[in-house]
Amino acid sequence: MLEIEGLVSGYGDLMVLSEVSLSVDKGDFVGIIGSNAAGKSTLIRAAVGLLPRVRGTVMFDGENVTGLAPYELATRGLAVVLEHGAIAKLSVNENLVLGAYRSAARTGISSALEQAFTLFPILASRRDQLAGSLSGGEQQMLCVARALMSLPKMIILDEPSVGLSPVMNTTILQALRQQHELGLTILLVEQNVTQTLRFVDRAYVLENGRIVHQGTSHELSNSRSIQEAYLGL
Repeated sequence: MLEIEGLVSGYGDLMVLSEVSLSVDKGDFVGIIGSNAAGKSTLIRAAVGLLPRVRGTVMFDGENVTGLAPYELATRGLAVVLEHGAIAKLSVNENLVLGAYRSAARTGISSALEQAFTLFPILASRRDQLAGSLSGGEQQMLCVARALMSLPKMIILDEPSVGLSPVMNTTILQALRQQHELGLTILLVEQNVTQTLRFVDRAYVLENGRIVHQGTSHELSNSRSIQEAYLGL
């Protein structure tokens, strides 16, 4: 579904990523984990065209999309949830409707809205409120639900747990797991290693812009080097 090969990117003359390669198969729930400043957000932004790619290729759904703009990837079914993505001056309902931008999603907006409110019931009670009036966790739920409104083939989430309580973060991860069980392909980028490995099937570990480990969640959870570096064991 998504293949990244030899990706090099950064900011100006500062190269953050060094020959990063990874793959996400259709139906996978994959994590990218690592400490702060490991290059996780840079990787996602470069992969979807928000940062220039110095070298490397990106394939999505069997097509070379290396040179495509983010909106072009979105129309092909790749949804991305970045930090602080809610449109504050629009209502919850308006934010969600904006998510149904793909032609495949426009005819089923009413049904998709009900599914969003079923997945995150708190949004149903807030549907007429401005998004900017929601709590941080509620806004993150809104961003996830809005991405799902497009009926994506795959969704990428960049550190959705930032600033959230453990309870709110678990709620979002449980919702994602539910969507994965319904067939959605997910790539989750997270600093919270312990909780991420509870939900994903397999993961890559990024350090200093390089992939240094990969394996199933079970393998990584039981790896002594991962335990010492990230789990405090």
